[in-house]
This record gives sequence, C-alpha cells and structure tokens, in this order.
Amino acid sequence: MHADLSRLTFRPERRYSAVVAQQGRVQLDADINEQTAIQLHQARTLAADVIGRYGGPARAAGFKIEYVGGKHDIDTLHIHGGRYYVDGILLDATRPAPGVPVPDEGAEEQDTPAAPPAFWTYWDQPDGFRDPEKPGDRLPSPATSPFVVYLNVWERTVSAAEDPALREVALGAAMPDTAARVKVVWQVLPLSLAALDIEESDPSREVVRAAFDKWARKQAAPTARLAARSERPDHADEDPCLVRPDARYRGQENQLYRVEVHAGGEAKDATFKWSRENGSVVFPVDELDGTWVQLASLGHDDKLDLDVGDQVELVDTAYASRLEPLPLLRVEELDLPGRRVRLSAEPDQGVGRLPHLNPYLRRWDHHAGPRRKGRTTALEGGAVPVTEGEWLPLEDGVEVYFAKGASYRSGDHWIVPARTATGGVEWPTDAARRPLLREPSGIVRSFAPLALVKGEGGTVDLRLAFNPLASGIPAADEATLAAEEQAAREERLAEDPSRGRSQTTADAESAAEGDE
Repeated sequence: MHADLSRLTFRPERRYSAVVAQQGRVQLDADINEQTAIQLHQARTLAADVIGRYGGPARAAGFKIEYVGGKHDIDTLHIHGGRYYVDGILLDATRPAPGVPVPDEGAEEQDTPAAPPAFWTYWDQPDGFRDPEKPGDRLPSPATSPFVVYLNVWERTVSAAEDPALREVALGAAMPDTAARVKVVWQVLPLSLAALDIEESDPSREVVRAAFDKWARKQAAPTARLAARSERPDHADEDPCLVRPDARYRGQENQLYRVEVHAGGEAKDATFKWSRENGSVVFPVDELDGTWVQLASLGHDDKLDLDVGDQVELVDTAYASRLEPLPLLRVEELDLPGRRVRLSAEPDQGVGRLPHLNPYLRRWDHHAGPRRKGRTTALEGGAVPVTEGEWLPLEDGVEVYFAKGASYRSGDHWIVPARTATGGVEWPTDAARRPLLREPSGIVRSFAPLALVKGEGGTVDLRLAFNPLASGIPAADEATLAAEEQAAREERLAEDPSRGRSQTTADAESAAEGDE
C-alpha cells in the first residue's frame, strides 16, 4: 500500500492472534496495522474455508451477468446487484441509491426516494474504467466465439489526495492528512476461450470452470523474487560523519523503501521504480496546462517536497485501478509562488484531465546514476531497467537483487525497512546471514468465473451459491418427548435419591418395603 508507514510487521507464519498494548509504551502505526491485518486474515480465511474459493448467498448472490448486444451501438454487460465472496473477500455489486435532493422552491417534495438502478454496466462499473474508444477494452464478439466473463479482485490504498473526504478540514490545510484507507477493487472483464486453452466451441460448465481455475492459479502466483541488503558503500569514508562510521545503511533517517514493478513482462522488458517513503509523497493536481502542472501544495517540508530532477507520475483513480504503466516524467522547473511544476513532457491525454477522478502527482526517488563495475543506469520510460542476478544499489548502501528467470507484473512491490539504530535493513536471512529471496508483498490478485457468454445462444451462469447454515428446530414426536421426560426424572433421582423427603421418612419407607 502507498502510505506513510514505519513498517509492515504482519507475518501469518508467526501465528499471532492479537496485538496486546502495554501501559506506558509508545504506540506505533505498525502495531495497529498488524492488528487489522490479523483480523482480516482470520475472517477471510474462515470465509474461504467455509464457502470455498468463490460463491455467493443463494438468496442474494450478486454479479449475475446479462449480455446486451445487437440493438445497441456498442455491446455491454449488465452486472446485477448482490453479494459474492472471492478467496474470502466480500464483494458487493449493489448499486447505491442516488438519494433525494431538497426540492426547488415551489416544487413538490418527493415522498419516496428514487429506486437505485438494478445493475451496473460493463462500461460504468465503479472500478473498471473501461473506455469504448480503446479497442482492447471492448467486449469480444460472441458471434465469432463464446467468451468468459470473470471477476478480477485486488486491493489498493486510497489517501486523502484521491479522496478529499478523508481529510479533516478542522486540522487546517497546513497539516498533513491522517489515516489512509484500503479499498477492495472488483472488475468484471472478458476472457477468450483460447486464453483458457479450450478448443471446444460449446464447452460445458465443468470444462470452463476447470480451465479457468488452472488459468487463475497461474495468474495469481507471482514468479518474481527479490532480496535486499545493506552494504557499506566504497565512498563511505568520504562522507561527513553524520552516521556511525561502521554503518552499512548510511542514511541519516529511518526509511521504508518501496521497490515497485513499473512496466511488467520478461526481465528484458521490465522496469522498476523505488521510493524511500513507500511511495506516499503525493501532490493533488488543480490544473494541467501542457507540460505545466498546478498543484494544491508543493509539500510540507524539504523532505516531502518536489525538486528539479525528481521523477513523478501523474495518477488518478482510473489510472490507479487499471494498473497500466505510463512513462514517468522528470521535474524540469519549479514555480514556487504559483505552486506549479514544469514536466519533461506533456502527460498522457487519458490521465489527469477529469477533476472528479482526483488527479495527483506521485514522487519517486530513483535517478539515473552510477552502478557497479563502472556502468551507468539509463532510465527507460523514466524507470530503472530490471537486471537479474546481481545486486543493484539504490542509495545509502541499500541494495536489491532480482532472481533470474522471472516474469514481472505492474504494481507488484517489496517493502524494505532501513534503520539507523542498526545501520542496516530489516530483511530475513538464513543461518549464514545470506538474504532470502521473497515474493512480492503485493498486489494479491484473486479471480472467479461469472458467466460464459454465447451471444444469441444465451449466457451460461458459472457462479456458485451456498445456503445459510442455520435452520429451524424440528418439532419432536410423542415418543421423543416421553423419552426426554423419563431421562429428566432419572437425572433428578440420581441427584436426590430421597426426592426431597427427610432422611427418617425415607429410611422408614425402605424398612416397610423390606418387611413386605
């Protein structure tokens, strides 16, 4: 998540069930965030164990798909409301009601609010951001071949730069924002049968589900691996003695480095970017004018501001949800009084032009510069090319290593805490203190099939449903009631053989029974 964090400490393999606060101790964001992560992990694991990989409640299952084509200018899907679970994550496709505005003066007030739309469409789904002008966003033609409609589910961070309602205005514009949010993103997307390696023209539900599950496992499992370490730079003796002379991490402050894949693909095509602030330094955009960008603020201090030479990307809600890499741009000039920056090129026409998408600039901290063996890093599209099988220096002694033979996905990232107290980075090692290769910290992707669209031949529903576990208590028959009453009498007798009588009376009755 792009947020101003100290570090992320949740590790499911440690099997912690709760975070316990202690009196008189400093409270850190990492402790609170770990408690949230523990609870989410428990709740979603339980839901996935009970429900399965995906499914919805039988009486309120959402994401029913209806194909609409032919009579319209462009084909679309109707995505009907309701709830669905994918890998234990709750999704809700119910469209919110528009609400009732205050009537104009002299107009009659509405008695009941307007009913919410019954469905989303493929083109207006809340986090899809499909563009009819892009051929790649359009639905395939079912007349040529049936296609599968599926759910793509993941999570992303939302800050006050993207959702101004998160900012408490009472704190004033000069104060930083407070807590960020994590949002569940669901996207309804098409997938061809060829991508599932299905050659049949009319496959059954079972064939499609089996092929989709195989495809989803491959898509969800990342192959990229990264390790991190800190090494005392060769020029460390030339630096002013602001840190310990023997420190491997040479930074003057604690940092949380974020190494994120920018352009995905094979290693020869992939690039990455990095930030010493976990990618959390952002600047809301007020206006775009060619290469000039007017910002709401230029930062709160010299650590969180913009400087000439910084690499930035223009981001908005649609761009962040589509995970499509665009070239990073360089800050060429600053206009401090006007809160403007001039970029090395005009931003892409499809990003940052719509105010309701809350555009902003995100700062990254990598630069072209020297690397090992006297070579120089030349940026590609403003990002650093991925080089596998060797240690790549970031800054201040922090280095990263990409394992060989991987493929990369845009948005996948790793988190590297660097600490001045230890003069190093926090990264797992083996017994010989060699850094371990780790999968990305995110993005975690989940998938579920929804429908097989055949066009005029109809739509085959691929969803799964479950019934409530609770049921009514059945009425007992006469024999059962009699047996229960007899068992209760025997239980009372065993607890009180005298049946509440005095011991003398009980003894006398027993003697009388003996005389008989």
